[in-house]
Amino acid sequence: MLQLKNITKSYKTGEFTQVALDKVNLNFRESEFVAILGQSGSGKTTLLNIVGGLDQYDSGELIINGQSTERFKDSEWDAYRNNSVGFIFQSYNLISHLSITDNVEMGMTLSGVASAEKHRKALEVLEKVGLKDHVHKKPNQLSGGQMQRVAIARALANNPDIILADEPTGALDTETSEQIMELIKTIAEDKLVIMVTHNPELAESYADRVIRFKDGHSISDSNPLPTQKASSAYKLKQTSMSFFTALKLSGKNIATKKWRTGLTAFASSIGIIGIALILSLSNGFDKQISSYETGALSNFPISINQTAINLQNAGPPGQGSTELTSYPTEKKLYPYDPTVNSAMHTNVLTPEYIEYLDGIDPKLIDGVSYTRTVNMNWLVSDGDKATTLDKSNITVAPYPSKQGSASGSYLEQYYDLLEGSFPTEKTDLVLIVDEYNRLTDAAVDALGLDYEAESINLSDLVGTQLKLVMNNDYYKKNGEQFVVNGTAADLTALYNSPNAVTLNIVGVLRGQEGSSISTLSPGIVYSDELAATFIADAQKSEIVLAQEASDINVLTGQALSDGVAGMSSSGAMGGSPLMNAGMAAASSMAPLTKADALAALGATDIPSAVSLYPIDFSAKESVTAYLDKWNEGKAAEDQVQYTDLAAIVTNISGGIMDGITMVLIAFAAISLVVSLIMIAIITYISVMERTKEIGVLRALGARKKDITRVFNAETFIIGACSGILGIGITYLLTIPVNAVLYNLTELKNVAQLNPLHALILGVISVLLTMLGGAIPAKMAAKKDPVAALRSE
Repeated sequence: MLQLKNITKSYKTGEFTQVALDKVNLNFRESEFVAILGQSGSGKTTLLNIVGGLDQYDSGELIINGQSTERFKDSEWDAYRNNSVGFIFQSYNLISHLSITDNVEMGMTLSGVASAEKHRKALEVLEKVGLKDHVHKKPNQLSGGQMQRVAIARALANNPDIILADEPTGALDTETSEQIMELIKTIAEDKLVIMVTHNPELAESYADRVIRFKDGHSISDSNPLPTQKASSAYKLKQTSMSFFTALKLSGKNIATKKWRTGLTAFASSIGIIGIALILSLSNGFDKQISSYETGALSNFPISINQTAINLQNAGPPGQGSTELTSYPTEKKLYPYDPTVNSAMHTNVLTPEYIEYLDGIDPKLIDGVSYTRTVNMNWLVSDGDKATTLDKSNITVAPYPSKQGSASGSYLEQYYDLLEGSFPTEKTDLVLIVDEYNRLTDAAVDALGLDYEAESINLSDLVGTQLKLVMNNDYYKKNGEQFVVNGTAADLTALYNSPNAVTLNIVGVLRGQEGSSISTLSPGIVYSDELAATFIADAQKSEIVLAQEASDINVLTGQALSDGVAGMSSSGAMGGSPLMNAGMAAASSMAPLTKADALAALGATDIPSAVSLYPIDFSAKESVTAYLDKWNEGKAAEDQVQYTDLAAIVTNISGGIMDGITMVLIAFAAISLVVSLIMIAIITYISVMERTKEIGVLRALGARKKDITRVFNAETFIIGACSGILGIGITYLLTIPVNAVLYNLTELKNVAQLNPLHALILGVISVLLTMLGGAIPAKMAAKKDPVAALRSE
């Protein structure tokens, strides 16, 4: 069954070589009680370790059931120790933090025996060794003899073929020794029992066979077995320790060191607490900023202007294939075309594009505002005389309205009605005042009111009339040119003309107090439908037809440029002073183009700019996606770029907040590095404390990876406790933190830890602790099981 052929084993210490076994040849029967006698250093314990697979021979051959172990791998030796060998040690080598039942079950656990089955077998062998009434005790609650009986039960539990006993009675009194020897002799009836002892009386009394050793040689054998040719299909069942078993084993060990584990977990959690608090504050401030931005920036429009920033072309200028740098040292002049690589993009707003904008889902927008480069002929009267409304002193702009409707839903949502009513007709005007109910003196005077008065009742403003005069009535032909049909000082006749359209200020509005930013400046606002009506009439007017046929400005007599339209959007919105004065001041500005002149007279219904007002931030994303779809597949010059000011602001604020958060997390992460080092130290200490346990597990057949798994399980438990503790403390700390922040800033519930962040930090805590314990765990796996069993 078991054969040793020329087994040699030596140990080297520096240059000195100690031969422990020198060509030992022994054969053992399947069932016999063999006692190996010899003085200390004779080689008997080395022989036992080699037979048990704890130590490896240098040369020779160990044959088990006819199979040579010469080419055994580590995993096969582990399986051999688990399947075929049971160890009984002089010092018992029980795992102190496990119950005696758990100690007995350990070998079967490594064999993969089902839980119920291994528990049944453990109780069975414990009853066999006389410990039926002690199954729930731990080793430190037993006497020496009882502990040795547990060791014997553990050796028997997995039903091995060989029992190896190393001085099994060396630490026991005479009476207990006799009881243990009787038990071992009974076991030897159906198993091979090899006992190492230096007590010849004990060996002679109980053993069937006595082999004496001296200086690494077998010098006598009382009942030798001749060499036999054995043949057997010897099969080994591979051992495996599940991570759950490792958790259970390490958990029970940790339970014996509650305070140390708790302090370690708390120290390790400090970094998690720091990062969690930073993330909770960042998350809270992000929500506060988002809430503020939603309220303050929600009425910021998506603007589509004639010119937009082209981010693709923005960057350092280039000359040919060379990129230029600012303030060059070369004494050279570089001619350049300012339109090449310009950061500005010219949008061409076509009728097709305007029609495309009409297709936006009305549920996504509060309103649409069109800016048109048209100078509507507005007259105002102070009661004595009428004059042209001085648009240089008062802002005149369209208000956003739902497409296809004159309803001012945008006004109703973001402005408070101070007096009168919201506009319902295209001829209804609204007066916007600032948060102090103010309007400039010049604006009040432009409306024909008493600007020197200390205050004016809002009710007096409601009902104020202005007149809109169409081009054919406002202009008359004078030779080859056109002039205003009346004197600049008094246009009462035009004002009172039955063809003039009466405009009424029907309400006075002010931006809502909760909205810190208003997109409409104080002044008069009107519906786009009014402008569209004027343009439709103007396109058929005599002055427009004359201007279309002439390259001379029909108002000033000056030549018109063929260049790109040059009027600014702001001038178009408020009505240019140049147009109000009949373009008399054209010489002081850049040359007008024919397109400028025609647009100012109302010849085109294509707006110079469009502002879209999404209902909220989520709708804004849908609107921008709709706008982006227009540009798909189009050349860069044919694309229409837009400006999303709200997105720019939120990206900047979000980027700043993210940057601050990352810096703070980087500082807090230093404590995680310290925790990592601390865990490595704690795990290393644990490895030192559990060295004998490592040897016991290896003797029971645990693989190196199983030992690694045991300590990984320990760091997993510490990491999980650290993460749970850190997250729990963080949630508790948010209460006083929020209270302090509220007292300082009046911001409520700022610190809010995102549950996803909490989960991620918990995972990070586990991973970091396992990383910290990885090296000590590997060191534990590499320990020599023989040396580990000898440690104290």
